[in-house]
Amino acid sequence: MNKSGRYKTDGLIEDQYEDGSEGQVLKNLLHIKDKREIEELETRELYRVTEKLTESFDQDHRFTAADICNMHQQWLGTVYEWAGKYRQVSISKGGFTFAMPRFIPQLMTDFESKELARFTPCNFQDRDEQTEAMAIVHTELLLIHPFREGNGRLSRLLAMLMALQSGLPPLDFSEFEGKRKEEYFSAVRNGMERNYRPMAEFFSEVISRTLQAYEGG
Repeated sequence: MNKSGRYKTDGLIEDQYEDGSEGQVLKNLLHIKDKREIEELETRELYRVTEKLTESFDQDHRFTAADICNMHQQWLGTVYEWAGKYRQVSISKGGFTFAMPRFIPQLMTDFESKELARFTPCNFQDRDEQTEAMAIVHTELLLIHPFREGNGRLSRLLAMLMALQSGLPPLDFSEFEGKRKEEYFSAVRNGMERNYRPMAEFFSEVISRTLQAYEGG
């Protein structure tokens, strides 16, 4: 396993690390070696692109695979050479292997023609339809894991944009990255069997918590 502890990969070019980073920081355009510094940069860039994208897509936009690549490139394009490009390395996490690189282009084409075509624009008014749409799209994109890094955050960004199409406020995903992280990852794995209920329950809670905070504020 690589020293970052995030993923196990097969050691191809996208798995190169900055010299002097002790295997903690992927090779980047800015030659940053400190893990905290690169994480803070990625977070700042994510905030920047989130604000930009919320103004770029309207309520009637149907998302495409090209949109997703473009979103990833806009987010990390100044940091990594491979931003916006489908990964060329195999990755696994917690003993679970994501889609093999050679299948990703076709999987993303299928994802666009099936899940994205069915559930976007996400202008559903019924709460169950909203949670189903976001849960299925979110899970399927994570199972493909099309990029070398940032798949979870990008998938949550897409879910937020879908929520905005439904007239919801920006979603609070804090529990996805908090104490319930393993439960969340288990919900992703359930998607392999087309069981999206655990993820739908997550999204239902996220929406409820977001609305409570929004209305309370």
